[in-house]
Amino acid sequence: MNEKGKSGKMNFGNSAFMPKEEQLETAVRYRKITIGIPCDTKDEEKRVALTPEAVNLLVESDNEVIVQKGAGAGANYTDKDYSENGAVITDSAARVYGADVVIKVAPFTTKDSDYLKGNQVIISYLNVLRLAEDTLGKLVRKKVTALAFERIRDSSGVMPVIESMSEISGVTSVLIASEYLSNYHGGKGVLLGGITGVTPSEVIILGANTAGEYAAKAALGLGSQIKVFDSSLQRLKRFESIIGQRLQTSVFHPQVLKKALKSADVLIGALDLENLKPFYHVTEDMVRTMKRGSVIIDLSIDRGGCIETTECRALLDPVYEKHGVIHFSAWNLPSRVARTASIALSNIFAPLLQTMADSGGITQLLKNNPGVRNGVYLYNGILTNETLGQKFGILSKDLDLLLTAF
Repeated sequence: MNEKGKSGKMNFGNSAFMPKEEQLETAVRYRKITIGIPCDTKDEEKRVALTPEAVNLLVESDNEVIVQKGAGAGANYTDKDYSENGAVITDSAARVYGADVVIKVAPFTTKDSDYLKGNQVIISYLNVLRLAEDTLGKLVRKKVTALAFERIRDSSGVMPVIESMSEISGVTSVLIASEYLSNYHGGKGVLLGGITGVTPSEVIILGANTAGEYAAKAALGLGSQIKVFDSSLQRLKRFESIIGQRLQTSVFHPQVLKKALKSADVLIGALDLENLKPFYHVTEDMVRTMKRGSVIIDLSIDRGGCIETTECRALLDPVYEKHGVIHFSAWNLPSRVARTASIALSNIFAPLLQTMADSGGITQLLKNNPGVRNGVYLYNGILTNETLGQKFGILSKDLDLLLTAF
């Protein structure tokens, strides 16, 4: 699905032409599930989980979608866009958070949890590092079933949200680096790339994964010299095959990396940190050896980070300087291109929600779909995520065993 809708023919029916909130608010007919889309404003989050086109598909399948006023504004979707596609538009946070399924992009906060009525399904990004114990406690008491959308897998075992957001982050990181190398933000006035007669800029990428791949493609397209580091020789070989040309690649070796950093203009950290603990391949001492005015962007920051000098920040205040090096560090980086990111997320969530409705609810969906089960961290208020259990000292339960009781 794109902005024009590419999931086949769109049948708008009568619901597409009912913009009046009064009529939408009082309309009563059978619904499979009700879906609430709150207005996310925390940490400058501008993405929205469902586009108006996706809302239309869900409404045409007899679901009800309740959208809080301004929910799509960050991605340049108006309330009228949603109402013309069949959504109920409301000011009431309680009504939005009272839906059968509440889906948002930013992690749930304690305030969000207060609005929940209980025994619902919630879907959002789960930032384990920043999740407050109070928030988790309220979600437990409300007996919600909570899914971390970044951990959901598809039928091929791929995490589609991680993949799509990694693609966006990879490309966006290179564009950001270009901005901060230029004079526009007080950088040293270097063109990211190369022109005839001028030595091209050097870009180091940590991680031969999806984010690293798209960062490399963008930087190569501008004419930069690329050096890619990864712990796996096999991934580096695959990376070269995907890019389609020979690159300077290396497994992690402190001396080799340190030497490369001394001449680098840009360092992009794109490592997958599964255990949510920081692992610093680039230490603070290494950063001190980098050129003044060079740029660091750590795309792993939401999972702890792979560069010692980076901090987990939001888009509201992502830029700072350490040891003469410019750092750009934001856990919700794809929100800089909120429209594109929202469409990408909507392509994943609309089919998921429709499958949930067709299955008769979350329990049957979880029984049938191991990929969706992978994203669950609370089931009916029972903790099922071992990482969260370790963080808060709570015993987690096995979801597969819990499902046999329902």
